[in-house]
Formats: sequence, C-alpha cells, structure tokens
Amino acid sequence: MERIQLKPRHGWQQQFEQLGFTYHSIDDLYWDERYAYRFTSDQIDHLESVTEELHQMALQAVGQVVREGSYEKFAIPEPFWKKIEDSWLAGEFSLYGRFDLSWNGSGEPKLLEYNADTPTGLVESSVAQWYWLQDVFPQHDQFNSLHEKLIAQWQKLSAGKPVHFAGISASEEDWGNLSYLRDTAMQAGLRTVQLDMSDIGLNADTATFVDQDNQPIQRLFKLYPWEWMCRESFGPALLQTKMQCIEPAWKMLLSNKAILPLLWEMFPSHPNLLAASFEQWRISGDYVKKPLYSREGDNISLYQGSQILRTEGQYGAEGYVFQQLAPLPFYDDGVTPAFACIGSWIVGDQAAGIGIREDATLITKDTSRFIPHFFT
Repeated sequence: MERIQLKPRHGWQQQFEQLGFTYHSIDDLYWDERYAYRFTSDQIDHLESVTEELHQMALQAVGQVVREGSYEKFAIPEPFWKKIEDSWLAGEFSLYGRFDLSWNGSGEPKLLEYNADTPTGLVESSVAQWYWLQDVFPQHDQFNSLHEKLIAQWQKLSAGKPVHFAGISASEEDWGNLSYLRDTAMQAGLRTVQLDMSDIGLNADTATFVDQDNQPIQRLFKLYPWEWMCRESFGPALLQTKMQCIEPAWKMLLSNKAILPLLWEMFPSHPNLLAASFEQWRISGDYVKKPLYSREGDNISLYQGSQILRTEGQYGAEGYVFQQLAPLPFYDDGVTPAFACIGSWIVGDQAAGIGIREDATLITKDTSRFIPHFFT
C-alpha cells in the first residue's frame, strides 16, 4: 500500500458536478487527488477475502444475539427487540455496508468498526474514483464493482412496489448519496420516489406511513439511523407498520459498537479482529474508548502511551466499548502528512470495493479527505 504524489487533473470539479458529486470540496478540501494509493493485485485479493469473512462473522453474531435474546448491552429500546428478531428470522433484504479497516498492505487488516446501517461515501467510492482512474491510470485497475453490485442487489427485490428514498435534504453529502442509491435502484428497474425524512407522514389509525402526496410508503430506504427513528415521536408506529425498511431492523445490531466485544468473544484472537470489551481493564496496552452510537469520529477517546486524543460530540450517554488500538498507517511526504483508513464495502454478501480516507490525526472524521486508489 504505497502513497504516491500526483498533479490534480484540470477541470475535475466540473466533471464531478456533472456526475452528481457536488460536495467534492466540502470543508474546503474533501476529494483530494494530489495523492493516490497503489496496491498490488494480491493485496486487493486479500482485502476482498477479509471483507467477506468479516461479513459472515458479523451475520453469525446477529444470529447469536437473536438466539440468546442478549440485547441489553446494545442500548436498543426494549420494544424493538422483537422487531429485530422478526426482521432477522424473516431474512429481510439488506443492501450494503462498509467495514473500516486499519492496514498498511502487510500483515492483516484489523476491523475498527462496521458501518452497517447508513454508510456514506458511495458517490466518491463508486463513481468519482472510477472516472479519475480512466483519466489518470487507464492501464491499471481499481477495486470497485460497487455500481454493478448495487444494481444486481436491487434486482433481488420484486419490481411491484415502489421504493421511497428518504434522508436529510439539508445535508448535501447525505442527499447526494441518497440520489445515487436511488439511481442504482432505477437502473435495476424499480420505481422510486425521493423525499426528505420530515416529509414522511403517519396515518396513526392504520400505522401507515405516507409520502408528501399522501401515498402509502410500502418500501422505505432510509439514509437515517435506526437509533434515531426508535426514539422519535413516530417510533412506536414502526412496531406496527407493515412498511419494509432498508436497511432492515436487524442491522441495528451491526451498526452498534457493542457488536465489537461480541465478535471478539465469538472469534477470540481472530487475525482481523481487535480485542474489545465493555470493561477497559480487559484491554492491555493502548486502547480506544468508543460510544455505542458514535458517528463520524464523534466522542472518541484514544489512549496511546501518555497521550490522549479526544473528539467532541453528542454521544456517550448510551454507554461505551473499549477496543485495542491498531494505529492507522502514517504517511509523511513533508507536505501533507496523514493517517489513512480503508473503508471496504460489502453489497449483499459480496465485497464490492474500497474508499480511503485521510486525516491529520488517528481519528477519521467527517472532515477527513477522500483519496483515490488503483492496483497493478
């Protein structure tokens, strides 16, 4: 995994805006093609294999929680436990997820967390870096089959009922990801509607959610976390509605950091896992303290020797897990030193590509830059 320095293409901003990647320069610098990461084909094969193995392990963990009814440590409201169980036993459709990994190309990738409910970064991982590759390294390849696999996964749904796509329109990044996912569903032959979460209404008498035209929502892809929905005023209606949610309720377990200690308990000393526990004293050496519901690096505390790195945010009341520290690989060219985190995508049950984020610190945040990659 080699970081190389490049000259940005002329006019890349206009190209991306035409592709719908309008938030390329959010926080001044988000998409950053001054650099690229080069992998070997063997490294990519290993990432693909590890990603699919982690996914299968995660599914086994969900099965164990459902069998044992061990929901307490996930801080999920008790009325939703049965919804999770019903969703899992019914085999409800799941679209995608993203594993965040620490890896420098040698040894074993280590799982930092699993973004299983509302991962973003799709437009840049799927479309933007593919167009970059065609312009910059057309003779090489890229670990990126996201677009094709998303369409194929949508095609597993019957085409009869429309899919409503809902998110927060005020967030340009969320809305861009939502629009892209809607486009892949349309290419799969599904009828679609897009709306803001705040435009969803509820017929309380029938527990039916409706759109802005008062049409019933039968299938809802929501780029909006389950843990927020559970706690909002319309949350109880989710327990009665027949509306299908994508991602399904069982993903509440995987998008929760409480899954990390469970995975370590089920697969102790697995080469791709880090020691994790609900009790700090069980973790030897440097460690990270993570809230169960933390997003975009918020409320993370990193303890490395005598140094402590913390981020602020609104999470923590729900509880924490403690995880062995696997420092992200560090690259220093004397211009823009950075730590790199690999986001490895899963679509259905298949690995589908990677996106790499860089930050000046060991904690990857919403302001971290996106760097394209290729392999030889």
